[in-house]
Amino acid sequence: MSRNLSNVAHRHISGRLVIATHNSGKLTEMRDLLAPYGISAISAGELGLPEPDETGMTFCDNAAIKALAAAKATGLPAFADDSGLAVDALDGAPGIHSARWAGPDKDFRGAMARIDEKLRALDATTPERRKAHFVSALCVAWPDGHTEDFEARVDGVLIWPPRGDQGFGYDPMFLPDGHDRTFGEMSSVEKHGLPPPARNQAEGSPVSRPDCAPNEKVGARSDAKPVPTFADRAPGKGLSHRARAFLKLAEACLAPQ
Repeated sequence: MSRNLSNVAHRHISGRLVIATHNSGKLTEMRDLLAPYGISAISAGELGLPEPDETGMTFCDNAAIKALAAAKATGLPAFADDSGLAVDALDGAPGIHSARWAGPDKDFRGAMARIDEKLRALDATTPERRKAHFVSALCVAWPDGHTEDFEARVDGVLIWPPRGDQGFGYDPMFLPDGHDRTFGEMSSVEKHGLPPPARNQAEGSPVSRPDCAPNEKVGARSDAKPVPTFADRAPGKGLSHRARAFLKLAEACLAPQ
């Protein structure tokens, strides 16, 4: 396996891509991030691929396990995310086990309650004692074993009770630094730190679709504005951990070569 963790000789993503996830929330976010680049994507769940055992010791390890399994099974490049919540007062838990804390039924409401109970047992009731961060590791893998890896985080504090029904996972209890609303109260656009996608002003419909090249207009007037890429739409770091990691990936593997 060839892993590229540097900023040189990155491999460009083109054509069809498998999103190596069975998580509907992650799938929606990943498609939102990929859409401006005209990448046609299908998920591992939609293809009926089995979920590989995540035996890695880090987020990057587990993202690579998922991406490589999907790439080798399909013969297509595959894109995977491994992410989780790390709570300072709990020595970084649940960390890479974030999904497991929700159990087989994906009971994240119960997982959030478990975290709050553990924090209260430590008398961690003030924002200073309830610091946490989300981590996202993204991996793109090719059938020949080459991988590209990117990681980012966003810091915040954990509130109780949870607020909002947007997003997924631990979003409703995570208040990102500098904001007064949780990820659970933000739309996908707000959570990622992106403005709304460009639209065809004449027809009131999006001007990009998955089978189009980046910046290609679909049924749009000649004076319609081109679809911005992620970098165009999100100068700076983005907001969510996944958006920040994706910005690194986009600059390395999706930007014009």
